[in-house]
Amino acid sequence: MKKLLPIFAIALFSIASIAQTARVQVIHNSADAAAAEVDVYINTDLALDDFAFRTATPFLDLPAGVEINIGIAPGNSTDVGDVLLTVPVTLTADEKYIVVADGIVSPTGYNPAPPLTLQVYPMAREMASNPANVDILVHHGSTDAPTVDVVETGVGAGTIVDDISYTEFQGYLELPTADYVVEIRDASGTVGVAAYQAPLATLGLDGAALTVLASGFLDPSQNSNGPQFGLFVASPLGGDLLELPSAPLGVNEFSDASFSIYPNPVNDRLYISANNIDLSQYSVAITDMLGRILTNDVLNIDNTVKVDNLSEGIYNLTILDGNRIVISKKFVKN
Repeated sequence: MKKLLPIFAIALFSIASIAQTARVQVIHNSADAAAAEVDVYINTDLALDDFAFRTATPFLDLPAGVEINIGIAPGNSTDVGDVLLTVPVTLTADEKYIVVADGIVSPTGYNPAPPLTLQVYPMAREMASNPANVDILVHHGSTDAPTVDVVETGVGAGTIVDDISYTEFQGYLELPTADYVVEIRDASGTVGVAAYQAPLATLGLDGAALTVLASGFLDPSQNSNGPQFGLFVASPLGGDLLELPSAPLGVNEFSDASFSIYPNPVNDRLYISANNIDLSQYSVAITDMLGRILTNDVLNIDNTVKVDNLSEGIYNLTILDGNRIVISKKFVKN
C-alpha cells in the first residue's frame, strides 16, 4: 500500500524545540522496479515508510541551519544501515525546497542507468505569485530521454522550455490560467517526441503552484519493460502524481489566418474553412479537455463535422495528417 506520513517532521523532531525550519516536499520519481517503494530516513530515523513511485509528500517542516542526512533505502529496510543513498543537506531557515529522487538502483536491465540521486530545488512555491496564473516548475527526470524543448501549440505560446536535460529543473513558468497543449521535442525544436494536454483552466487551477515531471522511459524495452514516458504533476498537497493526458503529436502547418471553424459556439454542425487547402486528404478528431478522443474520422464532403451528439462544453477540433497534428482549434458546444 502507498503510504505518505503527514507526521513526517513531527515523528522525527519536536517542532517546539526547533528554532528554525524550512519547508520541504519530496517526490519519488525513480522508475526502477527495484525502487517501486522506498524508505526515507532523516539522520537515523525512519521518515517515510514504503514511499511509492510517482507519489509526493506535502510540504513539511524540517530543521534549518543544521546539517541533516536524507537517506534512501529499499522499502523493506529495517534501519538506516540499509540505505542506498545518503545526501547531507543544510536547509536555509524559512526557505522552501522540492526534492526529487531520480535514477536507477539495479545493476542490470536499464540503459542508460544513471545512479539514484536526489535533486534539490530551492525557492519552491506552494502557491502562484499571481492568483490569475498557474506557476509550473518543470523537471526532467526521464533517464533515457535526451535534452528536449517543450513547445506550447494549443494557444500558440511557442517554446516555453529550451534545452532541458536529465536531472535539470526549469525555473517556474508563470502561465496565465488557460488550457494548453504541450509538445516534447528534441533539442532542435523540430522533431516531436510526445504531446500532452494541460487543461489548467478546465481544472480550475488558478493560483496553483505545481511541479511537472518527465517520468518513465521512452524505450521501456531497454529498461526492463518499465513504466512508459509521460508528464506527471505534483501538487503542493502531495499524494499520487497526476498524469497529463496525451494529445496527438505533430507540428502546426496551417496558419490561423487561413483556417477557421464556425459557428462557434455550435449546436449541430461545425463548418471548417481552410483557404486554398484541400481538406479531403486529412482526417479530423474531436477531443474533450482531458484529451479523450470522442470522434476520429475523415471529413464530410462539405467540410463539416456533426457535433449534435456532444454534451455542452469545450472541445478541441484537430486536423490530422495521419497521426500528425496539422492544427487544432477550440470550440464550444451549446
